[in-house]
Order: sequence, then structure tokens, then C-alpha cells
Amino acid sequence: MNPDLSVQLGSLQMKNPIMTASGCFGYGLELTDLIDLNELGGIVSKSLTLQKRMGTPPHRIFETASGMLNAIGIENIGVEAYLTEKLPLLSQYNMAIVANVMGNTLEEYAAAAARFRGIQRIAAIEVNISSPNTKKGGMHFGVDPEMTYQVVRAVKDATDRPVIAKLSPNVTDIVAIAKRAVDGGADILSLINTLWSLAIDHWNAKAILGNVTGGLSGPAIKPVALRMVYQVSRALPVPIIGIGGIANLFDVIEFLMAGASAVQIGTANFYDPTVSTRLVRELGDYCAMRNIQKVSSLIGSLQIS
Repeated sequence: MNPDLSVQLGSLQMKNPIMTASGCFGYGLELTDLIDLNELGGIVSKSLTLQKRMGTPPHRIFETASGMLNAIGIENIGVEAYLTEKLPLLSQYNMAIVANVMGNTLEEYAAAAARFRGIQRIAAIEVNISSPNTKKGGMHFGVDPEMTYQVVRAVKDATDRPVIAKLSPNVTDIVAIAKRAVDGGADILSLINTLWSLAIDHWNAKAILGNVTGGLSGPAIKPVALRMVYQVSRALPVPIIGIGGIANLFDVIEFLMAGASAVQIGTANFYDPTVSTRLVRELGDYCAMRNIQKVSSLIGSLQIS
């Protein structure tokens, strides 16, 4: 008998726990010549704003030891273009489609989320709360518990889809942030987003990225992500999607054991575009080899002596 790879995250059910992360898989259509999207548990769109955004000046990406810095600046086609150009093509595939939304004010977040109201093909709304709040001098929503509450509440009130709050790791107490996200109405938490970082061209004494600072992702951040998933899963009874440096089967297993119910594959897509579907197959083989009938039995199974 084949292992049951299905997972349940609140009202969101997926046939397996492997998803692709926002910003690392385009809009979900770019790699259809290389992989079968039907094999995935779900995909997450690039962050979508009300209006089209051009993003930040180059350089936008820089490779680091065991990771990657990026400062794309949320370049995207905008919510309306996504709904008319991308979603109809994505809807032919049998996997969960999650729309990631972002704004610079509470009103922008709510308006972007509201455009997905009633669209059943959208399985959930993921909220990128690592955006700077332009009404509060550029402070990022996700680093302050009350601002986290406010933006999640605004999105929750604007949509009829399950809400996933994507948390920033650039905080001193991830549990406090997570709690306020749940208080605001988050049905699911995804963590973590990138670590705020800097790269310098020492020959010219200049910042390498056009935006000066950027977000660090890749294997370098995996231990931080695992720790935060573990902390939040022990503190709050809410489903978690683990993100951060996942590149092989054992990374997936470790995130599930730490308390994640699903995972998102990010940076690994850049150097191995087939990684996500390969991990689905490898996870099935692993469960069969270990005689694990349900992959959900791995969730939160970490033993603390």
C-alpha cells in the first residue's frame, strides 16, 4: 500500500506537504516544461500588490556562502494581471494555489486580499508582512507584534479564504509575533522569511545590492528556521508551513519533526528547478521504506530528552 502523503492545515487540505515558496517559483507556470505541477501539494505566487511594481535597481541577487542575498523589491505584475493572465492557466493543475499579497499600508493589504474573495480556486491567502509600513516611517509590519496583528486582521476581514501569515525572522521573540498573528485571524503560519543582510564589494567600498540590504535565504538559514518552527509549534496550536534552506529529503523530514505540517521550497529551485517534484517522490519512497503509513505521523515527532 502506498503511504498517505496528504496533510491537513486547518481547512486547507493538500495531497502532500511539498509546496513552492513565494518569489522562488515565478507565478507557477515558468517551469511547466520541466516538471508536472500536478505532483505538488501546492504553489505560492510571487508577492502580489494592487498595482504593477518594477522593483529595485540592480544588482538584485548575490550568492553568499551557503546562501543567496536578494533585493528584488517585490517586482510583480499586480493582482489584476495575475487574475486574468496567470490564474486561468494555473487552474488546470491539481494542486493548491496560494496567492501571496503585500502592501505598504493596511488599506493596500486589505484591497489586494479582497480581490480574491469568492475565487474558490485560490486555496489560501499568504500575507507577506515583511513589507515596510509607509505610514510608520518604514518600520516593517512583521517586526512589531501590534502591527502584525493589524495587517493580519485587515486581510482576514477582507477575504473569505484561509489566511497564512508569513513571519519575519528579524525579531527577538518569534512566539510573541506568532501569537499576535493568530490573534489577528491567521489560520496558518509560514516561517521563516529571509534574514535581513548586507554584502559589500570591498574593492570599491560599495554595497553589492542596488538596494544596499537584502534578504538572506538558502541552507545558511535552515537552523534558524528549524528553531523558530519548533518554538512556535510548541507554543501555539496552529498549523505551520516551514521555510528556510530546504533542499533535500532530510531537510523536509526535519521540518516535519520540528512541528511543520508542510514545507515550502525556495532558493533550491534556482539551481535545481526539478527539486520540488523530486522531493515528493523521495518522501513517498522514504515513508514506504520506513513503513510509515501516514506522513502526518511525522509532524511534531521530535523527541526531547
